Amino acid sequence: MSEAYIIAARRTAGGRRNGRLAGWHPADLGAQILDALVADSGIDPAAIDDVIVGCVSQVGEQCFAFARNLVLASGLPDSVPGVTIDRQCGSSQQALHFAAQAVMSGMQDVVIAAGVESMTRVPMGSAITLAKAGGIGADPFPASIKTRFGVDTFNQFAGAQMIADKYGFTREDHDRFALASHQKAAAATASGAFAAEILPIALTGPEGEAMIHDQDEGIRANSTLEALSTVKLIAEGGTLSAAAASQICDGASGVLIASAAAVKAHGLTPMARIVNLAVTAGDPVVMLEEPIPATRKVLDRAGLKLGDIDLFEVNEAFASIPLAWARALEADPGKLNVNGGAIALGHPLGATGTRLTATLIHALKARGLRYGLQTMCEGGGIANASIIEVL
Repeated sequence: MSEAYIIAARRTAGGRRNGRLAGWHPADLGAQILDALVADSGIDPAAIDDVIVGCVSQVGEQCFAFARNLVLASGLPDSVPGVTIDRQCGSSQQALHFAAQAVMSGMQDVVIAAGVESMTRVPMGSAITLAKAGGIGADPFPASIKTRFGVDTFNQFAGAQMIADKYGFTREDHDRFALASHQKAAAATASGAFAAEILPIALTGPEGEAMIHDQDEGIRANSTLEALSTVKLIAEGGTLSAAAASQICDGASGVLIASAAAVKAHGLTPMARIVNLAVTAGDPVVMLEEPIPATRKVLDRAGLKLGDIDLFEVNEAFASIPLAWARALEADPGKLNVNGGAIALGHPLGATGTRLTATLIHALKARGLRYGLQTMCEGGGIANASIIEVL
C-alpha cells in the first residue's frame, strides 16, 4: 500500500456571519484555496487527479456539482474533476480520508481534499427551509427512525447537554473552556502562529478601500469569565450557552495529498504523512460523543497509544465535547487545541475538517513535534479520526 503525504495545507481566516467574507461567492472562496495549494506545492495543476470538497448545506450557491464549480472558478485546467460530499461537520475531514484512501490504494496519485461553507450566504438549515417554503417534504427523519429511537427529532444542542450532564460539567466548566479557547487563539494570532496556514483574502471595504482578511474575526481577545457567564443558556436548566458553542462562520480550507511516486516524479516536499484513519458511528440521539470511540479505533489501527500523540485537535462544536473526550481518554489538556478552537475561530461546517488539519500540521511543525490526532463529532452520531506525522 502506498504512503499518502500531505504536501500543502491552507485555510482562510474565519469570517463572522455577515462579516468580511460575506461578499465572496463560496465557489470563488474555495477556488482561492485550490490555487494556493497548487502554488505552495509547485505541482503542475494538470497532474491533479481529483478534487474532493466537503460541504454541508448543498443548496443555492453551494449546489450543482459544487466541487466542480470550485475547479472551474480556479486556475486549474478543466480536465480536473471534482466531487462534493456531506458527512455533516466532518465533511472535509472525510474528504481527506477519501483522498488519502485513493492515494494509498494506488488508484490516484495527487488529490486535493478541501471544504467550503458560507454560512452567511447559505445559512444552516437552508435545504429544510426551502423545502418547507415549497410545500414539499422537509423532515429528513421518517417516522420509522423516530419510532426506533423514541424521539421526535434529533438535536445536537440536546446531545451536547446530555454529554455535559453525563460527565457532570457545570456552566463554569464550559465558560472556562470557552475563555481558554479565545485566549489561546488570541495569543496564536498575536504571535503569528497562524500566518503560515492562513491564506490572505483580498477584500473591498465599505468605502471602496482595499483590505486584506488574514485574521479570524470571531476571536474575543478581551473576553472575561464574567462576561461569558451573562450569555443566555441554550436551554433552560442547562449548562451550555452560545458562548460555549462554535461560532457560525464563513471559510474554506484544504490539503493537497500525494503518493510517494508523485512526490518523486514532481519533486514535491511533504509536510506530513498520513499514519492512519478511522470513522465510527454510534448513538444518534446523544450524537456528539462518538469522537471517543473513534479515537480509540484509530490509535489501535496505528499501533499507537494516546501518550504517543504530541498534539490533539478535537472540534469545539460545544465545550462539553472536547471536555468529555479529554476526561474519558485521560488526555493531557495541555496538548488539546493549543491554538484555540471553533469556539473562538469559528466552525464553517464543511470546511472545518481540513481547517483542523492545517492548524494541527503547522502547530506541530512550530513546536518541533511529531504526531498529531484530530477528531470531530458529526450529525447522526458519526466521528472521523485521523493521525498524521509531521516530516
